[in-house]
Amino acid sequence: MTTTYAALLRGINVGGSRKVPMAELRTLLEGLGLGDVRTYLQSGQAVFSSAHGDEESLAAELTASIEKHFGFAVGVIVRDHAFLKAVADACPFPAAELEAKQLHVTYFSTPVEAERYAGIDQAAHLPEEFRLGDRVLYLYAPEGLGRSKLAEQLSRPRLNKGLIATTRNWNTVVKLVEMTGA
Repeated sequence: MTTTYAALLRGINVGGSRKVPMAELRTLLEGLGLGDVRTYLQSGQAVFSSAHGDEESLAAELTASIEKHFGFAVGVIVRDHAFLKAVADACPFPAAELEAKQLHVTYFSTPVEAERYAGIDQAAHLPEEFRLGDRVLYLYAPEGLGRSKLAEQLSRPRLNKGLIATTRNWNTVVKLVEMTGA
């Protein structure tokens, strides 16, 4: 049985030397025997099908292959269509009423307990808010991610220690559901 997955690469093509051309990434994934390989935007999303492996083993294989090919380590999270759709469906904010730049999802490599973020005074950041879900964090930032003081707090290395964490705007969240469901 073949499953369709999305691979989320952390921190590539956002400046600096961690450049991963999408055409080259597609070729690399196809070389690993993955099927129906497609990419979305330049910010590190690839969709593919596979009849073998699970999310963790596929992520490990992609991580190792990317490091070998491009010469630097990249955190990779792999999730299937059912998970991505469940994340979109479970959004605690009124996504249909918001601009895509106002709503973001941070995907985590493993489950995250609320205690990790207990030190953040959410009331001090209103109207910005965040909510935890299944291996995700939903962030409502009315002025966008670039101006969000709450996003700055949430991205501190000590809060995300031991995790791969990568954030996508709502347009990308929806597009990945669409691409993996096709």
